[in-house]
Amino acid sequence: MLKDKMIVLGVAGSIAAYKAAEITSKLVQAGAGVEVVLTDAALKFITPLTFRSLTSRQPVTSLWEPAGEMSVKHISLAGSADVIIVAPATANTIAKLACGLADDILSCTILATRAPVIIAPAMNCNMWDNIATQQNIKTLQSRGFIFVGPETGYLACGTEGRGRLAPVDQILALVGSVLNQKKDLAGKTVVVTTGGTREPLDPVRFIGNRSSGKMGYAMAAAARDRGALVRLISTVDLPETAGMEVARVQTAAEMLAAVKKAVKGADALIMAAAVADFRPSTVAGEKIKKASASLDLKLEPTTDILAEVRGKFVRIGFAAETSALIDNAEKKLDAKNLDIIVANDVTAPGSGFGADTNKVTLIFKDGHLEDLPLMTKREVADAIIDKALPLFTKPVKTGNSGSSRDD
Repeated sequence: MLKDKMIVLGVAGSIAAYKAAEITSKLVQAGAGVEVVLTDAALKFITPLTFRSLTSRQPVTSLWEPAGEMSVKHISLAGSADVIIVAPATANTIAKLACGLADDILSCTILATRAPVIIAPAMNCNMWDNIATQQNIKTLQSRGFIFVGPETGYLACGTEGRGRLAPVDQILALVGSVLNQKKDLAGKTVVVTTGGTREPLDPVRFIGNRSSGKMGYAMAAAARDRGALVRLISTVDLPETAGMEVARVQTAAEMLAAVKKAVKGADALIMAAAVADFRPSTVAGEKIKKASASLDLKLEPTTDILAEVRGKFVRIGFAAETSALIDNAEKKLDAKNLDIIVANDVTAPGSGFGADTNKVTLIFKDGHLEDLPLMTKREVADAIIDKALPLFTKPVKTGNSGSSRDD
């Protein structure tokens, strides 16, 4: 995916600068050409020799370095880049970019480029949470800058909080997705739900299911990589959500509220979440003790999300079944007014809960079926989008019922 691509890697002055060497090494191993740009502050943490050894190119450290007889260095870097990554990006670097400043080689290069720019922040948690930093991030996001991380954990300053550089593999996955977008969903907004909801019994226990959320995450990543603005609503915390708007929920009621908000102006809703059909009618305020040999629970139905959510958008649902796969899925397709339902037998080899592969049957509103072979969930996701693309270009009816499931 990265072979023969030109990557400009900007390194700012953070203790996380040492991780930029790993990023560089993996990019080179993947066949990419890498030009490293070091700010003055970055030179306090890591030397140019490190990157020259990894890339066989002399890193750029000054705005005044010659680029050739007839070129200016920041202009040549900006023009040759397929993508620019800033990793780590400090609060100061983010602020400069948000203000459009161009007082060093990195800021000048970014201001001059038309390539996508990926920002991987790393800083103290209080600096990250500061309203000035958050407003600068929103400004850059509105201009198309793509953010990945930061993560929550132990920081070099001795505190714990959000500010750690995103995992290297997550940064590289985002670079690959940005470079290889098909763009056939560009300008579209896609809402994806994933994971199993948890309905509390008491402060400790809940009613849930075995949904891993992997299929929903694959759908979200596929839509993102094909140019869509993705609004992901998830009950599970899995990696590689960079470039998406993410809402975390737990219960069916919370998911309903999040979906109602997210579908405003959306072009598609992909209901891959395993939403509970029932919840306890009462929730104990304290942990239920084992006072007897049995426990009677009274359950009540949860709200059917698609019955509540109205709008003219493409509707794709999932049906995870253990028997009568096609019959049960077709009933859900009709009852839930779906355009496509993706049916899979979770008892089949390679298609169970938590698996990285899936074998599904696509059932369409007009009644025709398409069986897909066993594939990775990401391959399944791309195949679903391929089949759904025509629906994005023609009017769709307002739905009025249903919900759906995944594994």
